[in-house]
Amino acid sequence: MNTLTKSIGQQMAQASLMRSVYLWMTLALVITGLTSMYVAKSMTLINLMMQNSLLFWGLMLAEIGVVVYLTARIRHLAFSTATLLFILYSILNGVTLSLVFLIYTFSSIATTFFITAGTFGCMALIGYTTKKDLTRIGSLCIMGVIGLIIASLVNLFLHNSMMDLIISGVGVLIFVGLTAYDAQKIKQLLTGNDVEVNESTQKIALLGAMTLYLDFINLFLYLLRFMGDRK
Repeated sequence: MNTLTKSIGQQMAQASLMRSVYLWMTLALVITGLTSMYVAKSMTLINLMMQNSLLFWGLMLAEIGVVVYLTARIRHLAFSTATLLFILYSILNGVTLSLVFLIYTFSSIATTFFITAGTFGCMALIGYTTKKDLTRIGSLCIMGVIGLIIASLVNLFLHNSMMDLIISGVGVLIFVGLTAYDAQKIKQLLTGNDVEVNESTQKIALLGAMTLYLDFINLFLYLLRFMGDRK
């Protein structure tokens, strides 16, 4: 009876933690979206970013800094501190993504968002339910991200539209694969005989939420380069 009770308790803990992953990811996306729309409607804030390149790049570096710090130090941070950092990152990302509203029409942004949500949901479900080990696919996708960064930096100087199209297509494929891989990896981290809801596992779930959040944002941006109607 004790074994059965313990097993049920562990299953409930795992289900609760997985719900937390997607709840925090969704909350971060909502914060980012609302921040983006608010900043996009303020010409004062938009002009401030457009006319001050140091401010824009400072925001970008701050985003990278928060992600690196949170990933490296999450074991040593209080859960409340880690949560606040995740919210801060969502806000910073929303500020920089507001420029998307200046480039693309609102209708195409909305359409691409729903397509991204559908694609992301399908791949996350596949990653969560499949019995196949996706580690190899994940490793290839991570190497692909490095290649994407290098190719994107090179194309900043070349301004080659065909290369930009290829980069966008490869980017979509890479983050589709990463979504499935990360969903499986998070499930594995939160599955075990000793899993329970405590600060340590909540921080793992929070880090998983940030990982999936980044997959969603990148998939959205690469799809938008294909499907977005420019103003």
